[in-house]
Amino acid sequence: MKPQCVLSETDLARYEWQMWTPGFGREGQAKLKGASVLVSRCGGLGGPAAYELAAAGVGHLIIAHGGDLKPSDLNRQLLMTDDWLGKPRAECAARRLRELNPHLTVEAVAENISETNVAGLVSRVDLVLDAAPLFQERLLMNREVVAQRKVMVECAMYDTDANVTTIVPGRTPCLACLYPEIPPAWKRQFPVFGAVSGTAGCIGAFEAIKVLAGFGEPLLGEILLMDLRHMTFRKLKVRRNPQCPVCGSIQA
Repeated sequence: MKPQCVLSETDLARYEWQMWTPGFGREGQAKLKGASVLVSRCGGLGGPAAYELAAAGVGHLIIAHGGDLKPSDLNRQLLMTDDWLGKPRAECAARRLRELNPHLTVEAVAENISETNVAGLVSRVDLVLDAAPLFQERLLMNREVVAQRKVMVECAMYDTDANVTTIVPGRTPCLACLYPEIPPAWKRQFPVFGAVSGTAGCIGAFEAIKVLAGFGEPLLGEILLMDLRHMTFRKLKVRRNPQCPVCGSIQA
């Protein structure tokens, strides 16, 4: 068990209003200060999620995102700036997060999640927030969080639809339970408004905050489905697959 972090006078002033939240308080804030989160991709989903985690005071953020900034990224990737075009996205994201909250540790990893880095990155954090667009990458992280018994908040969107769920190995379905095969029609590029991806990212950030601070009711065994075209929200209960090759043998 991690030792409790001590909140400084700066912490108490900065996070005062959120510490008024019933069930959270100073104890929850201290837990956030001592927590570490890996955010996979810092685009339209992961960028707003990372921004809210930094604003809330999560003490250590690792941002993994390969590639350089393109003009087509700028309609939704809120951690990016126009003057950064052609430069590594992960570095721009880390710079913006440090500007927001210089009291955190922010690491930029200018790589997407892969077989060569996934185990090491997951081992260094308490929680993974998955905002990757590719199923191969998402399923790779899913496999690793199950193996290492880490929590993963799963965020996804397409067009004006989005969904969020929280995966706890041995207790909830894992991503492979929900998607035993990669959907054949899935494409790397798809319609996206920043307001839609940002909504899912912010909800995912709050899921992570609840899990790390130990308050509220995370989406365990449930997926929050959002249709922002019609502004409808519903929760769908999901069950583990006992034959799942990834998590089927894991016990709570």
